[in-house]
Amino acid sequence: MEIDIEFNSGAQLPMNAIPGLARLAEAHGFGCAWGGEANNKDLTVMLAAIAAVTTRLKVGSAVFHVLGRTAVTLALQAMGLDELSEGRFLLGIGVSNPTIAQWHGVPFDRPLARVAEYVELVRQAMSGEKLNFDGRFFSSHGFKMAFRPSGRTLPIYLAAFGPRMSRLAGKLTDGVLINMADPTEIRRIVAEARRGAGEAGKDPEGLEIICKVRCSVAQDYASAGEALRGLLTYYVLADYYRDLLSRMGFGSEVEAMRSAWQRSGFHAAKGLITDRLFDGVPLIAATSVEEVRQKIKPYADAGATRIILPYVPSSDNVVEEMERFISAWGDKGQVKSKKAKIEK
Repeated sequence: MEIDIEFNSGAQLPMNAIPGLARLAEAHGFGCAWGGEANNKDLTVMLAAIAAVTTRLKVGSAVFHVLGRTAVTLALQAMGLDELSEGRFLLGIGVSNPTIAQWHGVPFDRPLARVAEYVELVRQAMSGEKLNFDGRFFSSHGFKMAFRPSGRTLPIYLAAFGPRMSRLAGKLTDGVLINMADPTEIRRIVAEARRGAGEAGKDPEGLEIICKVRCSVAQDYASAGEALRGLLTYYVLADYYRDLLSRMGFGSEVEAMRSAWQRSGFHAAKGLITDRLFDGVPLIAATSVEEVRQKIKPYADAGATRIILPYVPSSDNVVEEMERFISAWGDKGQVKSKKAKIEK
């Protein structure tokens, strides 16, 4: 199992700090540096910066949203990141949600069929052949890359947690990206993804199972927990995660928080997070890196082949705190107060 890191998940790191942090992550044993896409800093720019200054660390999108760009644009970006990294790029794709669709001014309907068609078109575009594609949702005619692709097969992973999307991930892609699911849900998602792989004539055991487990390390649990509670509130209020969290047994907490948000706003909702909810989701508030190591074991036991640790700082010194976490992880020790040094 690989342990990876994610930048800018709950921490708006300065873009010019990312290259140094990536080198530090590479030096301290992380397998891949991932980034997500929402209304945060541009994912493609960040991944290119990481790829340019590292030699072994993989770079991955978790995830590019299918509604944020055309399939042709994504194919060009993916091929560029693959070439820049010399084959270290991992392409994660997600169907997005109605809120993000509104940001881009595009419709959100039939997500399963839409993402399946998008994956097919991206693969065709990355092959280097001229496109003549007419689908129900997407079309492209006459496009052909003006350069010869490397010939490497770029791994594609699909974000999923619903049964049908999980089966589709196993059927169409190289694995599944899982966010905010507890070990019980991960086992269910893994079973569905492997079922999809088997139905497509693929080896079910060959799928990558990539799970995110967010963490924060501070001198006391209250500070680490406070850093994560704001992030949890965003997920409770987000489309689709309401269903996931309810399926995990937190329906009453989710509805109470959403009602408080509608009446009084975000902070009112945040104030209703119960210990039961916090302890039941993949959020680790810790006072040492070793504690994080212990608490991610159930996710590996549930089938994860890669665990992404999006670190959420508990202080305003986001870069320094990220440096300390990365260094302590590689040192297999406590997070130290002394600032880690990174190559500039």
